[in-house]
Amino acid sequence: IKIFDWLDMTGLSYGIIILILTFIIKMVLMPLTFKNYLSSAKMRVLKPEVEEINEKFKNADAAKKQQATMELYRKTGVNPFAGCIPMLVQMPILYAMFRFFPSSIQLRHEGFLWADDLSSYDSIMSLPFSIPAYGDHVSLFTLLMCASTFVYTIFNSSQMPTQSQPGMPNMKVIMYIFPFMMLFFFNNFASGLSYYYFLANVISILQMIAIKKFFINEDKIRLQIAENKKKKAKQGKSKFQQKLEEMAKQKGMNN
Repeated sequence: IKIFDWLDMTGLSYGIIILILTFIIKMVLMPLTFKNYLSSAKMRVLKPEVEEINEKFKNADAAKKQQATMELYRKTGVNPFAGCIPMLVQMPILYAMFRFFPSSIQLRHEGFLWADDLSSYDSIMSLPFSIPAYGDHVSLFTLLMCASTFVYTIFNSSQMPTQSQPGMPNMKVIMYIFPFMMLFFFNNFASGLSYYYFLANVISILQMIAIKKFFINEDKIRLQIAENKKKKAKQGKSKFQQKLEEMAKQKGMNN
């Protein structure tokens, strides 16, 4: 709110203010975004070895497969949960923006492009009937937001292919359906909110392209993982790891 109020004093239109605000937020979150993409790159490099473990232990006890997978992560120095923390940190900001735009007094009756009121939904077409859970109008900012979300999902899923588990739906399918669900959910929400999410998606896509091209080198990551394996091999197993193996052996003997 303080950043928004500071930008408000410039006299710029609220559409431009939202653009600048979105850019500032995405730049502040850039280190977390980079860490998330770096974690995805490491997991992508390890994917063939993980698949080998899954194939080797496909008929074995799930605990053995899990133990072998965690041992691989330990040897390579890769944390499979490293990408989750940046996402969790960003959640409060996403929720704050979700609450801010519909309730912002400054945005009421303030238009931008085709939107007459950024605190309410924009409409480029009125429908002669009402669609359940969608409404009787078409919001262009919502369409742009959902389209950009779909493109971002394609880019993001190519970074970290999602594995489907037996008896579980393919997560990629759910990820691709989600943007279309948002189309219904956001059609009656504040156009300023859909505009913000659209801008955030576009900036995220550009960040992803820039990080892949200029900052992440998978060959260097592969070399670093190989170096980590050598270091871990010299260090030997930790006491905790030895304890886990002893427990696994005892469990196997008891079975």
